[in-house]
Amino acid sequence: MPADYHMHTPLCRHASGTAAEYVAAARVAGLAEIGFSDHSPMPSYYDDWRMLAEELPLYFDWIAEARAAAGDMPVRMALEVDWLEGGEAWTEELAGRASWDYLIGSVHYIGAWNFDNPADKQKFSDFGTEEAWDRYWALFAQAARSRMFDIMAHPDLIKKFGHRPAGDLRRWYEPAVAAVAESGAAIEINTAGLFKDVAEMYPAMPFLQLAREAGVPLTINSDAHAPAEVGRSFTAAVELAKAAGYDSVLRFAGRQRTVVPLS
Repeated sequence: MPADYHMHTPLCRHASGTAAEYVAAARVAGLAEIGFSDHSPMPSYYDDWRMLAEELPLYFDWIAEARAAAGDMPVRMALEVDWLEGGEAWTEELAGRASWDYLIGSVHYIGAWNFDNPADKQKFSDFGTEEAWDRYWALFAQAARSRMFDIMAHPDLIKKFGHRPAGDLRRWYEPAVAAVAESGAAIEINTAGLFKDVAEMYPAMPFLQLAREAGVPLTINSDAHAPAEVGRSFTAAVELAKAAGYDSVLRFAGRQRTVVPLS
Protein backbone atom coordinates (compact mmCIF):
# COMPACT_ATOMS: atom_id res chain seq x y z
CA MET A 1 0.00 0.00 0.00
CA PRO A 2 1.14 3.60 -0.53
CA ALA A 3 2.33 5.70 2.38
CA ASP A 4 -0.35 7.73 4.18
CA TYR A 5 1.05 11.24 4.46
CA HIS A 6 -2.00 13.25 5.49
CA MET A 7 -2.85 12.54 9.12
CA HIS A 8 -3.72 14.82 12.01
CA THR A 9 -3.25 14.86 15.77
CA PRO A 10 -5.35 16.07 18.72
CA LEU A 11 -3.31 19.27 18.71
CA CYS A 12 -5.54 20.53 15.89
CA ARG A 13 -8.53 20.36 18.28
CA HIS A 14 -10.72 18.28 15.98
CA ALA A 15 -8.85 14.95 15.92
CA SER A 16 -8.50 12.15 18.44
CA GLY A 17 -6.24 9.22 19.30
CA THR A 18 -2.72 8.61 20.53
CA ALA A 19 0.44 8.41 18.49
CA ALA A 20 0.73 4.69 19.25
CA GLU A 21 -2.87 4.12 18.08
CA TYR A 22 -2.17 5.77 14.72
CA VAL A 23 0.93 3.62 14.26
CA ALA A 24 -0.98 0.45 15.17
CA ALA A 25 -3.73 1.35 12.70
CA ALA A 26 -1.12 1.91 9.98
CA ARG A 27 0.28 -1.56 10.59
CA VAL A 28 -3.19 -3.11 10.36
CA ALA A 29 -3.75 -1.23 7.08
CA GLY A 30 -0.52 -2.66 5.69
CA LEU A 31 1.17 0.71 5.19
CA ALA A 32 4.92 0.81 4.67
CA GLU A 33 5.32 4.28 6.14
CA ILE A 34 3.25 7.18 7.42
CA GLY A 35 3.49 10.91 7.92
CA PHE A 36 1.76 13.38 10.20
CA SER A 37 0.79 16.71 8.64
CA ASP A 38 -1.30 18.51 11.20
CA HIS A 39 -2.83 21.93 10.58
CA SER A 40 -0.05 24.47 10.94
CA PRO A 41 -0.02 27.30 13.45
CA MET A 42 -0.67 30.85 12.38
CA PRO A 43 1.43 33.78 13.66
CA SER A 44 -1.56 34.87 15.77
CA TYR A 45 -4.94 33.33 16.62
CA TYR A 46 -6.84 32.58 13.41
CA ASP A 47 -9.35 29.80 14.07
CA ASP A 48 -10.02 27.01 16.55
CA TRP A 49 -8.93 24.02 14.46
CA ARG A 50 -5.13 24.17 14.47
CA MET A 51 -2.26 24.03 16.92
CA LEU A 52 -0.91 27.27 18.33
CA ALA A 53 2.60 28.42 17.45
CA GLU A 54 3.77 27.78 21.01
CA GLU A 55 2.52 24.18 20.72
CA LEU A 56 4.99 23.19 17.99
CA PRO A 57 7.29 21.55 20.60
CA LEU A 58 4.33 19.35 21.63
CA TYR A 59 3.93 18.38 17.99
CA PHE A 60 7.60 17.38 17.82
CA ASP A 61 7.04 15.28 20.96
CA TRP A 62 4.05 13.59 19.25
CA ILE A 63 6.20 12.66 16.27
CA ALA A 64 8.87 11.30 18.60
CA GLU A 65 6.26 9.14 20.34
CA ALA A 66 5.01 7.84 17.01
CA ARG A 67 8.55 7.01 15.89
CA ALA A 68 9.25 5.16 19.12
CA ALA A 69 6.07 3.12 18.65
CA ALA A 70 6.75 2.50 14.96
CA GLY A 71 10.13 0.83 15.30
CA ASP A 72 11.44 0.31 11.76
CA MET A 73 8.37 1.87 10.08
CA PRO A 74 9.32 5.36 8.86
CA VAL A 75 7.26 8.17 10.39
CA ARG A 76 7.55 11.44 8.50
CA MET A 77 7.04 14.90 9.98
CA ALA A 78 5.16 17.54 8.04
CA LEU A 79 2.53 20.27 8.22
CA GLU A 80 -0.62 21.09 6.31
CA VAL A 81 -0.31 24.82 5.68
CA ASP A 82 -3.29 26.95 4.72
CA TRP A 83 -2.74 29.22 1.75
CA LEU A 84 -3.78 32.74 2.70
CA GLU A 85 -3.04 35.67 0.44
CA GLY A 86 -0.25 37.69 2.02
CA GLY A 87 0.84 34.81 4.23
CA GLU A 88 3.95 33.83 2.30
CA ALA A 89 6.42 35.18 4.88
CA TRP A 90 4.80 33.10 7.64
CA THR A 91 4.88 29.98 5.47
CA GLU A 92 8.58 30.56 4.81
CA GLU A 93 9.19 30.99 8.53
CA LEU A 94 7.35 27.75 9.31
CA ALA A 95 9.39 25.93 6.67
CA GLY A 96 12.54 26.87 8.56
CA ARG A 97 11.35 25.86 12.00
CA ALA A 98 12.06 22.14 11.65
CA SER A 99 13.52 19.53 9.35
CA TRP A 100 10.20 18.76 7.68
CA ASP A 101 9.90 15.79 5.35
CA TYR A 102 7.31 17.57 3.20
CA LEU A 103 4.83 20.43 3.38
CA ILE A 104 1.23 20.12 2.21
CA GLY A 105 -0.50 23.19 0.83
CA SER A 106 -4.26 23.54 1.14
CA VAL A 107 -7.04 26.04 0.59
CA HIS A 108 -9.84 26.15 3.17
CA TYR A 109 -10.55 29.88 3.19
CA ILE A 110 -11.99 32.21 0.59
CA GLY A 111 -11.28 35.52 2.27
CA ALA A 112 -12.62 35.11 5.79
CA TRP A 113 -15.05 32.34 4.77
CA ASN A 114 -14.08 28.84 5.85
CA PHE A 115 -16.05 27.01 3.16
CA ASP A 116 -14.91 23.67 4.64
CA ASN A 117 -16.85 24.32 7.86
CA PRO A 118 -20.34 22.74 7.93
CA ALA A 119 -21.53 25.65 10.05
CA ASP A 120 -20.72 28.05 7.20
CA LYS A 121 -21.89 26.09 4.16
CA GLN A 122 -24.98 28.28 3.79
CA LYS A 123 -22.65 30.96 2.43
CA PHE A 124 -22.50 29.10 -0.85
CA SER A 125 -25.88 30.67 -1.58
CA ASP A 126 -24.47 34.11 -0.69
CA PHE A 127 -21.56 33.73 -3.12
CA GLY A 128 -23.15 31.57 -5.77
CA THR A 129 -21.52 28.30 -6.71
CA GLU A 130 -19.70 29.62 -9.79
CA GLU A 131 -18.24 32.57 -7.87
CA ALA A 132 -17.13 30.26 -5.06
CA TRP A 133 -15.47 27.96 -7.59
CA ASP A 134 -13.80 30.86 -9.38
CA ARG A 135 -12.29 32.16 -6.17
CA TYR A 136 -11.31 28.75 -4.80
CA TRP A 137 -9.48 27.65 -7.93
CA ALA A 138 -7.69 30.99 -8.25
CA LEU A 139 -6.36 30.54 -4.71
CA PHE A 140 -5.44 26.91 -5.39
CA ALA A 141 -3.39 27.96 -8.42
CA GLN A 142 -1.71 30.74 -6.43
CA ALA A 143 -0.74 28.27 -3.73
CA ALA A 144 0.74 25.86 -6.26
CA ARG A 145 2.67 28.57 -8.10
CA SER A 146 4.23 29.76 -4.83
CA ARG A 147 6.42 26.62 -4.99
CA MET A 148 6.27 26.45 -1.20
CA PHE A 149 4.60 23.05 -1.04
CA ASP A 150 5.54 19.49 -1.91
CA ILE A 151 1.94 18.22 -2.10
CA MET A 152 -1.26 20.07 -2.90
CA ALA A 153 -4.08 18.76 -0.72
CA HIS A 154 -7.59 17.61 -1.71
CA PRO A 155 -7.55 19.54 -5.00
CA ASP A 156 -11.31 19.98 -5.39
CA LEU A 157 -12.28 20.42 -1.75
CA ILE A 158 -14.74 23.11 -2.84
CA LYS A 159 -17.13 20.29 -3.85
CA LYS A 160 -17.27 18.92 -0.27
CA PHE A 161 -20.95 19.73 0.29
CA GLY A 162 -21.99 18.83 -3.24
CA HIS A 163 -21.83 22.32 -4.74
CA ARG A 164 -20.71 21.98 -8.36
CA PRO A 165 -21.51 24.30 -11.27
CA ALA A 166 -23.27 22.95 -14.32
CA GLY A 167 -21.34 22.06 -17.44
CA ASP A 168 -17.79 20.96 -18.13
CA LEU A 169 -15.74 21.51 -14.97
CA ARG A 170 -12.50 21.28 -16.87
CA ARG A 171 -12.67 25.04 -17.33
CA TRP A 172 -11.54 25.19 -13.68
CA TYR A 173 -9.46 22.02 -13.65
CA GLU A 174 -7.20 22.82 -16.59
CA PRO A 175 -5.66 26.07 -15.23
CA ALA A 176 -5.25 24.48 -11.80
CA VAL A 177 -3.49 21.43 -13.21
CA ALA A 178 -1.23 23.70 -15.28
CA ALA A 179 -0.26 25.60 -12.13
CA VAL A 180 0.58 22.41 -10.24
CA ALA A 181 2.56 21.02 -13.18
CA GLU A 182 4.49 24.29 -13.45
CA SER A 183 5.32 24.19 -9.74
CA GLY A 184 6.59 20.61 -9.69
CA ALA A 185 4.38 19.74 -6.71
CA ALA A 186 2.46 16.51 -6.33
CA ILE A 187 -1.25 16.18 -5.70
CA GLU A 188 -3.04 13.70 -3.50
CA ILE A 189 -5.97 11.41 -3.88
CA ASN A 190 -7.67 12.14 -0.59
CA THR A 191 -10.10 9.42 0.44
CA ALA A 192 -11.88 11.56 3.07
CA GLY A 193 -14.25 12.93 0.44
CA LEU A 194 -15.99 9.55 0.31
CA PHE A 195 -17.28 10.23 3.82
CA LYS A 196 -18.47 13.80 3.23
CA ASP A 197 -21.67 15.06 1.62
CA VAL A 198 -20.19 14.76 -1.86
CA ALA A 199 -19.45 11.02 -1.29
CA GLU A 200 -16.53 11.12 -3.74
CA MET A 201 -12.78 11.16 -3.33
CA TYR A 202 -10.83 14.33 -3.98
CA PRO A 203 -10.13 15.01 -6.80
CA ALA A 204 -12.73 13.99 -9.37
CA MET A 205 -11.60 11.63 -12.13
CA PRO A 206 -11.43 14.29 -14.89
CA PHE A 207 -9.05 16.37 -12.75
CA LEU A 208 -6.97 13.28 -11.96
CA GLN A 209 -6.74 12.34 -15.64
CA LEU A 210 -5.64 15.86 -16.58
CA ALA A 211 -3.02 15.77 -13.83
CA ARG A 212 -1.67 12.45 -15.10
CA GLU A 213 -1.51 13.76 -18.66
CA ALA A 214 0.42 16.81 -17.41
CA GLY A 215 2.95 14.63 -15.55
CA VAL A 216 1.86 15.73 -12.07
CA PRO A 217 3.02 13.13 -9.51
CA LEU A 218 0.72 11.56 -6.97
CA THR A 219 0.33 10.60 -3.34
CA ILE A 220 -2.60 8.74 -1.78
CA ASN A 221 -3.75 9.93 1.64
CA SER A 222 -6.57 9.48 4.11
CA ASP A 223 -6.70 12.88 5.86
CA ALA A 224 -7.16 10.82 9.04
CA HIS A 225 -8.44 12.59 12.13
CA ALA A 226 -8.73 9.35 14.13
CA PRO A 227 -6.80 6.06 14.11
CA ALA A 228 -9.69 4.20 12.47
CA GLU A 229 -9.36 6.46 9.42
CA VAL A 230 -5.68 5.68 8.70
CA GLY A 231 -5.34 4.12 5.25
CA ARG A 232 -9.11 4.23 4.84
CA SER A 233 -10.37 3.14 1.40
CA PHE A 234 -6.83 2.91 0.03
CA THR A 235 -7.66 -0.12 -2.12
CA ALA A 236 -10.33 1.91 -3.92
CA ALA A 237 -7.95 4.88 -4.19
CA VAL A 238 -5.26 2.73 -5.80
CA GLU A 239 -7.80 1.50 -8.34
CA LEU A 240 -8.86 5.09 -9.05
CA ALA A 241 -5.24 6.10 -9.58
CA LYS A 242 -4.65 3.21 -11.97
CA ALA A 243 -7.83 4.01 -13.88
CA ALA A 244 -6.51 7.56 -14.38
CA GLY A 245 -3.26 6.15 -15.77
CA TYR A 246 -0.97 6.40 -12.76
CA ASP A 247 1.51 3.62 -12.13
CA SER A 248 3.59 5.21 -9.35
CA VAL A 249 3.36 7.37 -6.24
CA LEU A 250 5.85 9.50 -4.31
CA ARG A 251 7.49 9.06 -0.96
CA PHE A 252 9.22 11.89 0.86
CA ALA A 253 12.11 12.31 3.29
CA GLY A 254 13.81 15.60 4.05
CA ARG A 255 11.74 17.26 1.31
CA GLN A 256 13.32 14.94 -1.24
CA ARG A 257 11.09 12.67 -3.26
CA THR A 258 11.36 9.07 -4.33
CA VAL A 259 9.17 7.45 -6.97
CA VAL A 260 7.81 4.03 -6.05
CA PRO A 261 5.60 1.70 -8.10
CA LEU A 262 1.89 1.75 -7.42
CA SER A 263 1.28 -1.82 -6.34
